[in-house]
Amino acid sequence: MDPVRFAGRIRYWNPERASGLAVADIPAEHVPTLGGLKQQRVRGFIAGSAFESNVMAAGGGRLALSVSKAMMTAAGVGIGDEPEFEISAVGRD
Repeated sequence: MDPVRFAGRIRYWNPERASGLAVADIPAEHVPTLGGLKQQRVRGFIAGSAFESNVMAAGGGRLALSVSKAMMTAAGVGIGDEPEFEISAVGRD
């Protein structure tokens, strides 16, 4: 599988709380390539920094990438930033 590339804004899963889990929504056109709206392991790059994480259904037909604090620190990005992502499903590449 070719990696999926997109720019995505990092946001809190629950924006009303302004804390907790951070995610980046994956554009809808890439969801079928990643296997649909299901939770799975992925690996890739955020702003050029390597990571392993999960994607999960985020409601409303959206798929979201979990973005940990360690991922943000390593890539030099934070909540509200819109870095470049490159991801591949683990076991599908």
